[in-house]
Amino acid sequence: MEFSQLRIFQAVAEEGSITRAAERLHRVPSNLSTRLKQMEEQLGVELFVRERQRLQLSPAGKVLLDYSTRLLALHDEAHGAVQGGQPAGDFVLGSMYSTAAVHLPKLLARYHKAYPMVNLQVQSAPSGELLEGLITGRLDAAFVDGPSTIASLDGVALCEERLVLICEADHPPVRGPQDVAGRSVFTFRRSCAYRARLESWFSHEHVAMGRAIEIESYQGMLACVIAGSGVALMSESMLDSLPGKDSVSVHPLTGHFATATTWLMWRKGMLGANLNAWIDLQREGRAEVLQDARAIA
Repeated sequence: MEFSQLRIFQAVAEEGSITRAAERLHRVPSNLSTRLKQMEEQLGVELFVRERQRLQLSPAGKVLLDYSTRLLALHDEAHGAVQGGQPAGDFVLGSMYSTAAVHLPKLLARYHKAYPMVNLQVQSAPSGELLEGLITGRLDAAFVDGPSTIASLDGVALCEERLVLICEADHPPVRGPQDVAGRSVFTFRRSCAYRARLESWFSHEHVAMGRAIEIESYQGMLACVIAGSGVALMSESMLDSLPGKDSVSVHPLTGHFATATTWLMWRKGMLGANLNAWIDLQREGRAEVLQDARAIA
């Protein structure tokens, strides 16, 4: 098997679709189909089964995915080593949706400009799924709600976020969860760390949280809140970036629920050239923000 075949196999396994994998790899779907068929003929097994128009890994495919993840990581590590420690090859970065929207654009632009030999990919998901991606090796690093208590991970803080509850514009002040008891709550799926924080906010005061309605975008949450359908929790920086932010009332949480810290996490022992370069740029960016803040003060 060639490494190019393994990358195709890994992309299809993660996307569950040859078409989406082709878009991710900037190839035509027919090319991916041919290479996968060649792999299956070489190995003498089927790697995928089709279920409801989605490709699912076969038992043999699941075994190969584990090996391919490790082989590709070693390949990229070796590539970086022979390049004298210079960033190069694939670098897969995971991020919470809000971090990707608010904090990453400038860092991504600087990284692409400084290290054009790196094939940087960003995958957005809730914190729980990102942590799973780190543990399985699918992600090289990820921005999550932290710090993580998982012993096999290490990390550095990116920023502290102020958490706010948003309600319809004419909603009275929210001093605690009792003021929104029974209201529908717009949130991401259960693996979202901010959803867990909101559930803890309610349970801390022994107040029942209203029905959770899962929506996959902050823009959608904001639109539903503006319409008066319920409430939602997000970082203040995320809200500030959204058109329509002035059409809702904003209620900061208090106590230990008031803030959350976003961390960049990675597997211990996997601090390679690509990740080191990112951490350096991240620290430079934080230093510039602090310097600007002092200048304004």
